[in-house]
Amino acid sequence: MGTESLVLSGTYVRLEPLDHRHIDGLVAASAADPSLYQWSPVPQGRVEATRYVDTALAWRDARTALAFATVRVDDGVVIGSTRFFDLERWAWPSGHPRHARHAPDACEIGYTWLTRPAIRTKANTEAKLLMMTHAFETWEVLRICLHTDARNQRSRAAIERIGGKFEGILRSHRLAADFIARDSARYSIVAVEWPDVKRRLGQLLA
Repeated sequence: MGTESLVLSGTYVRLEPLDHRHIDGLVAASAADPSLYQWSPVPQGRVEATRYVDTALAWRDARTALAFATVRVDDGVVIGSTRFFDLERWAWPSGHPRHARHAPDACEIGYTWLTRPAIRTKANTEAKLLMMTHAFETWEVLRICLHTDARNQRSRAAIERIGGKFEGILRSHRLAADFIARDSARYSIVAVEWPDVKRRLGQLLA
């Protein structure tokens, strides 16, 4: 997929493939207000940040995920992280137009977190627009899934606001920040819905 060098650039943020050079930035970003991260594990300190990056690189090499450092364009400061993961490549039959594709057929977007000063800015909205545009228009995926802790009403409202369709609750689905199994609210956007979702994201950035 050539993902090692994939950089997604916007007006407010630049998504750079997560690497060891981002560790110090991750440490500083997550230290700004640890109380924010009550729903999902976010690395605290250099040891956890190093492990976080090592895991992301292993998943990249396994071709199952692609993690980014979220970098503020104005000053080049790391303000968080996000990723494509659960990259699915379906077994299309020989002769089908999608047979033997290298790009994924479906994926999830998540593991998203931002430092306190970036909350309620356009950073997350633009990051989602950049990632979804790449997924739907370059990879030509058929669906994108998004999950959030079932208790996280702010995140659920944000997904629904851009047009994500609620599919249900996955019980004991992922680790919460206190390292217990959480219930996840599952949403999806399919290719036919992308033009409307893209319009909504553009309006939020206007």
